[in-house]
Amino acid sequence: MGDVKGGAARSTGVAHRVPDLGAMELLLAVARLGSLGRAAQELGVTQPAASSRIRSMERQLGVALVDRSPRGSRLTDAGVLVTDWARRVVEAAEAFDAGAQALRVRRDSRLRVAASMTIAEYLLPGWLLALRALRPETAVSLLAGNSATVAERVLSDEADLGFVEGTGVPSGLDSAVVAKDRLIVVTAPGHPWARRRKPVGAEELAVTPLILREEGSGTRQVLNTALGGLARPLIELSSTTAVKASAVGGAGPAVLSELAVGEELSTRRLVCVPLDGVRLDRELRAVWPTGHRPVGPARELLGLTRG
Repeated sequence: MGDVKGGAARSTGVAHRVPDLGAMELLLAVARLGSLGRAAQELGVTQPAASSRIRSMERQLGVALVDRSPRGSRLTDAGVLVTDWARRVVEAAEAFDAGAQALRVRRDSRLRVAASMTIAEYLLPGWLLALRALRPETAVSLLAGNSATVAERVLSDEADLGFVEGTGVPSGLDSAVVAKDRLIVVTAPGHPWARRRKPVGAEELAVTPLILREEGSGTRQVLNTALGGLARPLIELSSTTAVKASAVGGAGPAVLSELAVGEELSTRRLVCVPLDGVRLDRELRAVWPTGHRPVGPARELLGLTRG
């Protein structure tokens, strides 16, 4: 164990013993310009502030660095040595900064998004157009799939940001609500449910074969939860567009996002079936790995979804 003084362990780091970069840059400017006043002006600080910083640096190192006179400022012998060391530190810091900037540029040059089908088809296009106006240089790739697949891609670092539709947040992910949605039951106009006046209840819906998205989709998850068990599939399809086309074709009732069927309802190619005692509201969420808040283009896209 290290020595203890005053009840606290003595720090062995150098940060508290080495001047900060700003002080080193000021000393280098004094050496180059031969004047504390001109050095202060070049760095955008007042002369009193520059003098204070040099004095603080001298107290920290325990040696005099600059001789001040009406004719200007001259480095002491110790100041010459310290300036040489400071130059190496500042050059290393500049290389560090350039490397970090290169990493940011590489990160910001691309954005990988994974989204569940409804969000990918009906919400993301508008968000991505808005992002392109802000970041025209960023190349965006979109991986569309069901909510379970989206979660897997985000967790395995195949996507920088994901969007899901289920009843909760998958394990290992943090989230933010980006929109509200409602599932509805729709049929073609020729189906008996299109003409009935009495709403369809939960029990009838649970025993009726339906055109459904596959297991793992947010739509299927919400429906199963609402019915207190597993919904009965008439046909299982892997995209919202395929489910909608089957319903329009008269294959049977389908459960779809309200976002997906606005045009079909307005043109009467599909009819909304009234329900009784069945809640199919849901939240659409952005997701990212727990503890790793989105940065760069991913952060900006997240902001656009909530703007």
